[in-house]
Amino acid sequence: MVARYVVHVHSPKSPDECFAYMADLSNFAEWDPGVGKVQQVEGDGAGPDAAFDVWVNGIGAPLKLRYRISEYDPPNLLMARAKNHLLTSLDTITVVADGAGSTVTYDAELTLNGLLGLADPLLGLSFKMIGDRAAQGLVRALDGERVTEPSS
Repeated sequence: MVARYVVHVHSPKSPDECFAYMADLSNFAEWDPGVGKVQQVEGDGAGPDAAFDVWVNGIGAPLKLRYRISEYDPPNLLMARAKNHLLTSLDTITVVADGAGSTVTYDAELTLNGLLGLADPLLGLSFKMIGDRAAQGLVRALDGERVTEPSS
Protein backbone atom coordinates (compact mmCIF):
# COMPACT_ATOMS: atom_id res chain seq x y z
CA MET A 1 0.00 0.00 0.00
CA VAL A 2 1.31 3.44 -0.93
CA ALA A 3 0.95 6.45 1.35
CA ARG A 4 -0.26 9.28 -0.87
CA TYR A 5 -0.96 12.96 -0.40
CA VAL A 6 -2.38 15.22 -3.12
CA VAL A 7 -2.98 18.96 -2.88
CA HIS A 8 -4.17 21.47 -5.49
CA VAL A 9 -3.25 25.13 -5.03
CA HIS A 10 -4.63 27.93 -7.19
CA SER A 11 -2.15 30.78 -7.55
CA PRO A 12 -2.40 34.18 -9.24
CA LYS A 13 1.12 33.51 -10.55
CA SER A 14 1.68 32.38 -14.12
CA PRO A 15 2.36 28.73 -14.97
CA ASP A 16 5.97 29.68 -15.80
CA GLU A 17 6.48 31.31 -12.39
CA CYS A 18 4.86 28.44 -10.48
CA PHE A 19 6.77 25.80 -12.42
CA ALA A 20 10.11 27.57 -11.97
CA TYR A 21 9.54 27.79 -8.21
CA MET A 22 8.40 24.20 -7.81
CA ALA A 23 11.04 22.71 -10.15
CA ASP A 24 13.84 24.16 -8.03
CA LEU A 25 13.68 21.60 -5.25
CA SER A 26 15.87 23.78 -3.06
CA ASN A 27 12.62 25.67 -2.38
CA PHE A 28 11.24 22.65 -0.46
CA ALA A 29 12.75 24.03 2.73
CA GLU A 30 10.82 27.31 2.28
CA TRP A 31 7.35 25.80 2.18
CA ASP A 32 7.55 22.31 3.72
CA PRO A 33 8.10 22.47 7.50
CA GLY A 34 9.12 18.80 7.42
CA VAL A 35 12.22 19.66 5.39
CA GLY A 36 15.22 20.89 7.34
CA LYS A 37 17.74 21.46 4.56
CA VAL A 38 18.17 21.04 0.80
CA GLN A 39 21.41 20.97 -1.17
CA GLN A 40 21.73 20.68 -4.92
CA VAL A 41 24.30 17.98 -5.72
CA GLU A 42 23.99 17.71 -9.52
CA GLY A 43 23.08 20.19 -12.22
CA ASP A 44 22.72 23.94 -11.92
CA GLY A 45 19.21 24.94 -10.81
CA ALA A 46 16.11 23.17 -12.01
CA GLY A 47 16.36 20.86 -14.98
CA PRO A 48 16.32 17.29 -16.21
CA ASP A 49 19.84 16.60 -14.91
CA ALA A 50 19.28 18.02 -11.44
CA ALA A 51 19.60 16.11 -8.18
CA PHE A 52 19.02 17.41 -4.67
CA ASP A 53 19.77 16.03 -1.23
CA VAL A 54 16.76 16.73 0.97
CA TRP A 55 16.95 16.24 4.73
CA VAL A 56 13.54 15.52 6.22
CA ASN A 57 12.86 15.83 9.90
CA GLY A 58 12.13 12.44 11.36
CA ILE A 59 12.29 10.64 14.62
CA GLY A 60 15.78 11.23 15.93
CA ALA A 61 18.24 12.35 13.28
CA PRO A 62 17.16 13.95 9.98
CA LEU A 63 16.76 11.49 7.10
CA LYS A 64 18.54 12.28 3.81
CA LEU A 65 16.78 11.60 0.52
CA ARG A 66 18.46 12.16 -2.86
CA TYR A 67 15.83 13.38 -5.30
CA ARG A 68 16.56 12.98 -9.00
CA ILE A 69 14.43 14.62 -11.65
CA SER A 70 12.89 11.82 -13.71
CA GLU A 71 10.58 13.91 -15.92
CA TYR A 72 10.96 17.57 -16.78
CA ASP A 73 8.45 19.22 -19.13
CA PRO A 74 8.22 22.97 -18.36
CA PRO A 75 5.89 24.58 -17.50
CA ASN A 76 3.57 21.61 -17.01
CA LEU A 77 5.16 18.55 -15.42
CA LEU A 78 7.96 17.59 -13.10
CA MET A 79 8.58 14.23 -11.49
CA ALA A 80 11.21 13.69 -8.83
CA ARG A 81 12.08 10.35 -7.26
CA ALA A 82 14.10 9.51 -4.17
CA LYS A 83 15.02 6.18 -2.65
CA ASN A 84 17.10 5.24 0.35
CA HIS A 85 17.35 2.18 2.58
CA LEU A 86 14.06 3.05 4.35
CA LEU A 87 11.68 4.48 1.80
CA THR A 88 10.91 5.49 -1.75
CA SER A 89 9.31 8.82 -2.60
CA LEU A 90 7.77 9.85 -5.91
CA ASP A 91 6.69 13.48 -6.20
CA THR A 92 4.71 14.61 -9.23
CA ILE A 93 4.11 18.31 -9.80
CA THR A 94 1.73 19.50 -12.49
CA VAL A 95 0.96 23.11 -13.37
CA VAL A 96 -2.13 24.05 -15.35
CA ALA A 97 -3.04 27.52 -16.63
CA ASP A 98 -6.59 28.41 -15.68
CA GLY A 99 -7.10 31.90 -17.08
CA ALA A 100 -6.59 33.65 -13.74
CA GLY A 101 -3.14 32.35 -12.92
CA SER A 102 -2.50 28.66 -12.53
CA THR A 103 -3.20 25.62 -10.44
CA VAL A 104 -0.35 23.57 -9.04
CA THR A 105 -0.99 19.95 -8.12
CA TYR A 106 1.50 18.32 -5.80
CA ASP A 107 1.11 14.54 -5.66
CA ALA A 108 3.46 12.75 -3.26
CA GLU A 109 3.68 8.97 -2.83
CA LEU A 110 5.72 7.26 -0.13
CA THR A 111 6.39 3.57 0.28
CA LEU A 112 8.47 1.87 2.91
CA ASN A 113 11.08 -0.49 1.47
CA GLY A 114 11.47 -4.19 2.19
CA LEU A 115 9.87 -5.62 5.32
CA LEU A 116 9.14 -2.09 6.51
CA GLY A 117 6.41 -2.09 3.86
CA LEU A 118 4.23 -3.93 6.36
CA ALA A 119 3.90 -0.61 8.19
CA ASP A 120 2.69 1.33 5.11
CA PRO A 121 -0.85 1.75 6.55
CA LEU A 122 0.62 3.51 9.60
CA LEU A 123 2.77 5.67 7.34
CA GLY A 124 -0.37 6.78 5.51
CA LEU A 125 -1.89 8.12 8.73
CA SER A 126 1.14 10.22 9.66
CA PHE A 127 1.71 11.27 6.03
CA LYS A 128 -1.67 13.06 5.99
CA MET A 129 -0.65 15.24 8.95
CA ILE A 130 2.76 15.94 7.40
CA GLY A 131 1.10 16.70 4.05
CA ASP A 132 -1.43 19.09 5.58
CA ARG A 133 1.37 21.19 7.11
CA ALA A 134 3.28 21.20 3.81
CA ALA A 135 0.10 22.17 1.92
CA GLN A 136 -0.33 25.24 4.16
CA GLY A 137 3.24 26.27 3.39
CA LEU A 138 2.72 25.75 -0.33
CA VAL A 139 -0.40 27.95 -0.28
CA ARG A 140 1.65 30.72 1.37
CA ALA A 141 4.62 30.31 -1.00
CA LEU A 142 2.41 30.52 -4.10
CA ASP A 143 0.24 33.35 -2.70
CA GLY A 144 -2.65 31.05 -3.41
CA GLU A 145 -5.55 29.14 -2.02
CA ARG A 146 -6.26 25.45 -1.70
CA VAL A 147 -8.84 24.14 -4.18
CA THR A 148 -10.51 20.75 -4.50
CA GLU A 149 -9.31 20.15 -8.04
CA PRO A 150 -7.60 21.94 -10.92
CA SER A 151 -9.71 23.96 -13.35
CA SER A 152 -10.14 22.54 -16.83
